[in-house]
Amino acid sequence: VCMRRGPIWVIIALNGQKSMAPPTVRIVHSGHACNVEEERHAERVYTIREGETLELTCLVTGHPRPQIRWTKTAGSVSDRFQDSSVFNETLHITKIQRHQGGRYYCKAENGLGSPAIKSIRVDVYFLDDPVVTVHQSVGEAKEQFYYERTVFLRCMANSNPPVRYSWHRGRDVLSQGSDKGVEIYEPFFTQGETKILKLKNLRPQDYANYSCIASVRNVCGISDRNIVFKLTNKTVSPSIKLLVEDPIVVNPGQTVSLVCITTGGEPKPTLSWVSSSDSLPEKSVVKGGTLTLPAITSDEAGVYSCVATNNVGNPAKKSTTIVVRAMKKGRFWITPDPYHNDDNIQIGREVKISCQVEATPPEELTFGWLKNGRALRSSERMVITQTDPDTSPGTTNLDIIDLKFTDFGTYTCVAALKGGGIPEISIDVNISSTTVPPNLTVPRGKSPLVVREGDTVELECLVSGKPKPIILWSRADKEAPMPDGTLQVESYDGVLRIVNVSREMTGSYRCQTSQFNGFNVKPREAVVELIVQYPPTVEPVSLEMRQGLGRPVAMNCRVLRAHPSRVLRYEWRLGNRLLHAGHFDQSDETEYTVKSLNREGWGEYTCDIINEAGAGRCTFLVTGKAYPPEFYYDTYSPLWQNRPRVYGFKLQWTQMNPNAVDRIVAYRLGIRQMGQQRWWEQEITVEGTITKGELITHNLTELIKPEAYEVRLTPITRFGEGDSTIRIITYSAPVNPHLREFHCSFEEEPICMFTQDKNDDFDWTRHSAATRDTKYTPNTGPSGDRSGSKQGFYMYIETSRPRKEGEVARLVSPFFNVAPKNPYGITNPPAYCFGFFFHMYGKHIGTLNALLRQKGQAATEGPTWSLSGNQGDHWKQAKVSIHPTASFQVSKTLCDWMIRESVRGRIPT
Repeated sequence: VCMRRGPIWVIIALNGQKSMAPPTVRIVHSGHACNVEEERHAERVYTIREGETLELTCLVTGHPRPQIRWTKTAGSVSDRFQDSSVFNETLHITKIQRHQGGRYYCKAENGLGSPAIKSIRVDVYFLDDPVVTVHQSVGEAKEQFYYERTVFLRCMANSNPPVRYSWHRGRDVLSQGSDKGVEIYEPFFTQGETKILKLKNLRPQDYANYSCIASVRNVCGISDRNIVFKLTNKTVSPSIKLLVEDPIVVNPGQTVSLVCITTGGEPKPTLSWVSSSDSLPEKSVVKGGTLTLPAITSDEAGVYSCVATNNVGNPAKKSTTIVVRAMKKGRFWITPDPYHNDDNIQIGREVKISCQVEATPPEELTFGWLKNGRALRSSERMVITQTDPDTSPGTTNLDIIDLKFTDFGTYTCVAALKGGGIPEISIDVNISSTTVPPNLTVPRGKSPLVVREGDTVELECLVSGKPKPIILWSRADKEAPMPDGTLQVESYDGVLRIVNVSREMTGSYRCQTSQFNGFNVKPREAVVELIVQYPPTVEPVSLEMRQGLGRPVAMNCRVLRAHPSRVLRYEWRLGNRLLHAGHFDQSDETEYTVKSLNREGWGEYTCDIINEAGAGRCTFLVTGKAYPPEFYYDTYSPLWQNRPRVYGFKLQWTQMNPNAVDRIVAYRLGIRQMGQQRWWEQEITVEGTITKGELITHNLTELIKPEAYEVRLTPITRFGEGDSTIRIITYSAPVNPHLREFHCSFEEEPICMFTQDKNDDFDWTRHSAATRDTKYTPNTGPSGDRSGSKQGFYMYIETSRPRKEGEVARLVSPFFNVAPKNPYGITNPPAYCFGFFFHMYGKHIGTLNALLRQKGQAATEGPTWSLSGNQGDHWKQAKVSIHPTASFQVSKTLCDWMIRESVRGRIPT
């Protein structure tokens, strides 16, 4: 029998038995792990360096084959993986980043029992370059920043695990108490994230080069990082000056340059630019302290700041605002005499014309008035005011007092920005005897409007009056947005056009006059009803129904909603052939039944439920197609033979829902070598009826080592071929206990299929040097596994207190079958070599025994191998020759000894 590091493979033959099994799961890793630890409650921690590749594989058992899903809780920062899943065995993350650390869960379920879940915590290690910042004690700052003052040098570096800092002055190491003028401490509130060097009342010798070294003690191979800061009597915080005005007012399309210079600072400050919109415009150019914005637009207006930093004191910041001139479309409104209850304009009364323009900057806005093209000046009867406090900003009013016939004409409001460069805006308002307030109506036949879903519809309100105002459309029946997402939609012609109208748009729409471009009077309004018809929504939309010949098939189509919902009719068809038609009565569903399915009954059945707007369709695909087989998933790549050049595979499967269709008479087996195009096919005949859960076996032979193969299995009934299932067969070295060699390790949880004896006094535990707490067990146990690795696992027991003399811990191997015949012609019974490594170190060492148990027999009188006492702090190898005559187990009974992760040996000789 041989054991070695590697996965464990087992074959279980269950022909003719029920083989359903709930899932089990374990997580194995590959890639660039720095360390894998076992924490309390069997939690696993996988440590990896930032930038390396994370690869976790979820190994599952269970039948039917479990569905595997990887999910993750958030690490230090939430990332997209938290809201998504990976539905395969292997989770692969290339160049892992720090925010991708956290707990990863593998969940396997196949509908039997509870889902199996395992988790592993991924800890991403990193160390950034440290940063040194320098500050003077508050309240002592004078003109000379560092002249006989207390100064603080703070070192900070982002890291995982926590960083340790050390300070050097030149080549000398600084430590607490080494220099009376120096203090080194960690502020409580930083929780060890920084290390502060305090220089009390600077002395001449304090002006030097200071090095801060950040270290994570070479964890994960991460080397130390350091930074040097030169402290002199000229060291000072930065100061800057902007060589621009504030604000800067420009026209769109101009090129704007912002110049920032340093006026002080040692070391020389670094200049950068930021904007109030979080990021600089894409086309901006930064060169030194100059920021250039070519062809500026209104969207690029805002506050721009120059920031200077040299890690001394606080960064210096100066800001300026860029204002881009612009004028938006103007509006006007007419206000009749407010002291009379009449909305008309009448001779002898007052009338006001208001003009509004949105402008940037608003203080540059100027207005002028014209009458019939001639300039108009303010007078006792023609009063012009600008920016009336009672109205919106950017507004000018023309009050005509005691309106006369000669005042009729066209009045023009002209808006401009000082400085030019922006086109003027002119608004014409006609005042005459025909200028009348608006009236609003809905055209005949335009409400209610009945349309079909998906059409383009126009809601219309007719507005009369002069001038015609802007029409505002909104929902009248509920607080809901308009189709474009806004609460109100403006219309200049009174028409609201909706493209691709949907059923949610059914309802009442209000049109009302606006004061804009019309009279400033009480709004006129009207309501238009919109009814959107849509075809019936039905279920199921599509359903596959599998059934055997001679059996009944019932299909049901149900109406969920429809408009109009009255006068619904249905039509059942098979292909293009009409089977049945009718109208709905009180029910909201219709059923069609095939009493006895024949060959002509296979096919696609449709049920159309129809109203005025169209039809909703249920589709039923009736077929005798067999469900796919399910490969038995208790092992990963079980071998059932072992020959020099070829290997075999025991293909095992159950049939999903075998009684749902006609009896399966055969399976079509296809096999091809991975990477090849050609399939080799054969038919496997099935005798009798397959029952649910029955395990079917077929031996694949002559598979070439070490090639992998793709296997396809397709059930066949009288209908024809059913759904196929494909799996990959990968060659692996024979590691089955039923074969001549057994290789195993303790790297994974199943511990080589060994079990703890239920009748002993205490148990073995699985340990590595990295996980065992040596604080409680000094001077015992190994410092690593047999190879010297601190991460390798071994089985371990502790014999000191509370253990008592005479107590036993027993570990039992799985059963091994003896060879049915000796292929080498050596005398019976055959000899087996059982080999293992052990480590027996400590003053409480008892005795380690290896015993042989044969099936159906009592244990042998004495151990096949035994050793007692302290054997020193190193690993040794033992080899035992055994001669079993029946299936057997090997038992290890021990006091304070350890077995290394691998047990090695060889086949009989």
